[in-house]
Amino acid sequence: MIAAAELKDIPELNALVNSAYRGESSRQGWTTEADLLDGIRIDEERLEELILKPDTVILKYTDSNNKIIGCVHLEKKGHKMYLGMLTVSPALQARGIGKELMRGSEAHAKKMKCDSVYMSVLTERTELLAWYERHGYKNTGIKKQFPSEDPRFGLPKKKLKFVILEKDLN
Repeated sequence: MIAAAELKDIPELNALVNSAYRGESSRQGWTTEADLLDGIRIDEERLEELILKPDTVILKYTDSNNKIIGCVHLEKKGHKMYLGMLTVSPALQARGIGKELMRGSEAHAKKMKCDSVYMSVLTERTELLAWYERHGYKNTGIKKQFPSEDPRFGLPKKKLKFVILEKDLN
């Protein structure tokens, strides 16, 4: 089931996101950033900020036992929806959960009267870029630097850049 995350979900979301992106546990799945970044992907303080921020939602995907096994951060910016932190438990990846979260994200964006959904993906993540492109996201050619000065997003092992992908919803 997909629903909006609440403040009580923060510890579980924090553990899920960090396990999927960083450290040895992330290597169980194909979305790991462990070879590119050390440190954490997010912390509880930042999750609380996101949940409380206007025009922002974290959608959670729960299993039949109400355990959070996936999530995505969505933030309305004008007539566009920013999609970030799409996460699926490493042990449960490649089972369609990410696709369901993406469809839920696009439905939420349409409900919020957005024309498109966009995201930033590390340029080194070729397999992830290809996955998003297979789902209708286009490489805009716009690149931006990774915020290496802020350890709350991780500690880069090399100089990193993001590329912006976007999908038109009309």
